[in-house]
Amino acid sequence: MTQQGVRWTADQVLALAPDAASREAAGRLATAGPWSEVGSSDGGTVWGVCRGGGGGPYRTVVDVADASGPTCTCGCPSLRYPCKHALGLLLLWASGDGAVPEGEPPAWAERWLTGRREDAEAAAGAEAVETGAAGAEAAAGAAGDPSGSDPRTRDPVAARRRAERRAERITAGATELEQRLADLLRGGLAEVEQTGYAWWEETAARMVDAQAPGLASRVRELGSTASSGPDWPVRLLEECALLHLLDQGWLRRDRLPEDLAATVRTRVGLPATADGPAVRDQWLILAQYDSVDARLTTRRVWLYGTETDRTALLLSYGAAGRAPELTLPVGLSLDAELSTYPGGGRRRAALGKRFAPPAPVEIRPKGVTPSQALARYGSALRDDPWLESVPVTLEQVVPVPDGDSWQLADASGETALPLTPAFGNRAGLWRLVALSGGVPVQVFGECGHRGFTPLTAWPAGPGQAVSLT
Repeated sequence: MTQQGVRWTADQVLALAPDAASREAAGRLATAGPWSEVGSSDGGTVWGVCRGGGGGPYRTVVDVADASGPTCTCGCPSLRYPCKHALGLLLLWASGDGAVPEGEPPAWAERWLTGRREDAEAAAGAEAVETGAAGAEAAAGAAGDPSGSDPRTRDPVAARRRAERRAERITAGATELEQRLADLLRGGLAEVEQTGYAWWEETAARMVDAQAPGLASRVRELGSTASSGPDWPVRLLEECALLHLLDQGWLRRDRLPEDLAATVRTRVGLPATADGPAVRDQWLILAQYDSVDARLTTRRVWLYGTETDRTALLLSYGAAGRAPELTLPVGLSLDAELSTYPGGGRRRAALGKRFAPPAPVEIRPKGVTPSQALARYGSALRDDPWLESVPVTLEQVVPVPDGDSWQLADASGETALPLTPAFGNRAGLWRLVALSGGVPVQVFGECGHRGFTPLTAWPAGPGQAVSLT
């Protein structure tokens, strides 16, 4: 990346921010005024000293060329990572106006870099020792010597019994949920407004007791759908039908094809491991965004394999109020291995070994028309009936108003996809409109039953990806 003389864009820097407040604060620090002793190296390191208001100055160092992802250190007491000083320094560096000259890192920055290299070497050595120990343990187990192994893993009979007991609890919970849904519909949806949210929360708690968090989450969504606006009975009935289908899928899972059964297990809330073979590729980082609720922050990162022509999803989690650690800059590519999880479509993946830091690439994902995008979503529903959306890149589309909403129309104007109502209230809509200027552009996003949610766009001619989240 930096070895090739290419700097990040402001969008790629801001994609690292843990929240909106950090992005806003970083913007105020993206000028030369607060900084001194700034510099950067060909090795991908940026450093500087920021004048702080609460006991500074703060020494800040960012390594953007680490194969495991951008890392940084700062003398400020912030709990956010990366902090506003690291983000502001990167924005200043990304501007490319000469405010961050190239040079050799000062002693205090070099000490941190040296410490990081030593830690990485120690971690690699420990991993090698652990791998060797695991191999020796496996060989000992094969020879009939279980000494030194985890008692939970060396006893497959006990593990199978635990899995059977959990399956029994989920089955009991799914059976109870079926009865509750039947009682609800027998009494009529008009009574839903009178019962209030307490009934839904109590039902969700029963599913948690049954060790079926996926069912509990869907029940809570039903509670938020009730009395939520025009046509809510129709939407509630649709969601009840999907929940009933998931219940029946679990109760009859032995009769399902393996991929669909794996999808049902995942939707119910059973954990899964990435059992697919490791696939190495140059993965284009298409989009990154967070979903926040009272319990958890979920980060979604979409990747596109430039050689395999596959789209993959990385999920990472952080406790409420804290951003997940995994951060990848949109628009760059990552030379890495991915392993897929079981289930319909096998889109979700786990990030394995990284061979190089994120780097720029000229390749863009292949695009389709709006009608082809809808057909792709319909086809995906056969493998996963509970799928909210699929990743799609639209080729040669123009954002056009449609009454009080917006849609993306193909260049011919014959077909179009409505934008989801939530996206119509975001600043990303106006970034997309400005990028297009009435000219067809390429847009990546999620296409589902609510419409299309743009996440990233590319201009008609040469140019960097623009994040819309």
